[in-house]
Amino acid sequence: MHKDSILKIIYRFFDLIVLTYIIFDFGYSVNKVYNTPKLIGLVLITVALLLFNIFKFYYLKKKGHKKVALANSLIIGVLMFVSIIVSIANINLHYLDVLQLIRPILETGLLFYFIIRLMILVRYIYEVYYNPAIVFVGSFFAIIMIGSFLLMLPRATTEGITFTDALFTATSAVCVTGLIVVDTSTDFTIVGQSIIISLIQIGGLGILTFTSFFAFFFRGSSSFKEGLNVRDFISQDTLKDVLKAALNVVIFTLSVELIGAAFIYSSIVENPEIENKLFFSVFHSISAFCNAGFSTLTNGLSENYIRFNYYMQWVVIFLIVFGGLGYNIIFNFYQYLKIHVVEFFDRKRIHKQISIMTLNSKIVLYTTGALLVGGFIFLWLSEMNNMLNLHDTFFGKITATAFNSVTPRTAGFNTMDFTQYTVPSLLFIIFLMWIGASPASTGGGIKTSTFALATLNIFAIARGKSRIQLFGRRISSESTSRAFAILCISLIIIGFAILALLIFEPKGTDLLTVVFECFSAYSTVGLSLNFTPTMTEPSKYVIIATMFIGRIGMLNLMIGLLRQINHQFYEYPKENILIN
Repeated sequence: MHKDSILKIIYRFFDLIVLTYIIFDFGYSVNKVYNTPKLIGLVLITVALLLFNIFKFYYLKKKGHKKVALANSLIIGVLMFVSIIVSIANINLHYLDVLQLIRPILETGLLFYFIIRLMILVRYIYEVYYNPAIVFVGSFFAIIMIGSFLLMLPRATTEGITFTDALFTATSAVCVTGLIVVDTSTDFTIVGQSIIISLIQIGGLGILTFTSFFAFFFRGSSSFKEGLNVRDFISQDTLKDVLKAALNVVIFTLSVELIGAAFIYSSIVENPEIENKLFFSVFHSISAFCNAGFSTLTNGLSENYIRFNYYMQWVVIFLIVFGGLGYNIIFNFYQYLKIHVVEFFDRKRIHKQISIMTLNSKIVLYTTGALLVGGFIFLWLSEMNNMLNLHDTFFGKITATAFNSVTPRTAGFNTMDFTQYTVPSLLFIIFLMWIGASPASTGGGIKTSTFALATLNIFAIARGKSRIQLFGRRISSESTSRAFAILCISLIIIGFAILALLIFEPKGTDLLTVVFECFSAYSTVGLSLNFTPTMTEPSKYVIIATMFIGRIGMLNLMIGLLRQINHQFYEYPKENILIN
């Protein structure tokens, strides 16, 4: 047998050992009798992994494989060094107490190792398979199924969970929705909540983005197939530097979430009601930026001791908006500001009359601004004598209105009970949920650009124009057709979901409540009129399917399954169809 084959077998053996150890260590409560062998086994596994990766680094010749081995060696080596320092500092303690101290450090090393190996495996799969759309959908499905089984581990919940509820929670997390059938705060332990926030992060960015990040880190280049798989998810126009773009997306996301967590922490540092403030801050920062809407509080941000924390609400608002704009829009706007700032300080620099802001960025920014302002004005007028009376100060009323005009845009956080809202407000919130966030963002919905194109096309047809012209540009007919296809598909899916829920739910179920739930699920918002926890078993599967379709986009799936590359060198005779 060839030496490389032997190394692969050893690598698979280590992967199996590490995976088994992580599952039993985090997922199961081990009898105290087996605690000592488990700690010793952790040290032996870590040392063996370090030695094997050092050997592999010197043995292998391929540059990409050497980088992987080097990364594994550095991560495990650094954590081993820290463990030795901690052991020396506590040399007077019993060796079992020392092992207990260094246990979290070594476990971190195993987790990093396993994540790297998992990303490499996924990258290999979508490098081999040719259909980007199917790989994209399959990656979400695989993460949901893995997340479901992880949430069923004994240590993930306080009293156990059914497969249906685990699948619902995992789908809601990966699809960054926020609808919950069990209480995230009380029914899940810190382990379960950590699994949920990890699923949110992966679902918000996409597993393909993460694998691209690792591919760029280890290889510094991409193959044609890798580019095809990642390009559509991050909305990159060309295949050039697509993995570099994915790298920028990951770095930008983690940076914003870290800053957001710091601001949230500063807003709750004096709040005695919140126990683990650091975890709370990180959880809500990731959940807000990914537009997920999950919270570690039973009543979300409407808890009495957090409801009037306006400083924190503004932090969450900015995180939601940043996450919902889309990476291309943010990077394009940054480039615009950068060039104009440089020109301001460097008068000798001659500005070239080139449009830095793309048409897509302008459409998204103008539409987002109009929806935020319009939502604020409408909710202020409709709730002035209702829910806004809960806030004593004028600033509090402004903050509450701003928060509730932002959160339906696929975020799903609530600072007030939506069942107490007026009917006009609920109908307008359904409209905002349906539109959702922007393309290539962490949010869902039909997207702002789709709504903008559909609206512009209506005015263009009314004026007798055959095409849409905006900001000195002509919008392609393909974009307009795609926008109307997305509109139709969304309403069809939501319509079927509403009918299914009315069939599966008891007679007399409020129609507005069901409609609100289905729009929230399809647009991956997460707002509910307290209907989700009471749903029947079949209704849960309907909402699971609706969330999944809403996140992946039914049109993307259909294109991946049905598109055929063919060249037609002929045309049929044209005939107009009578409409209206």
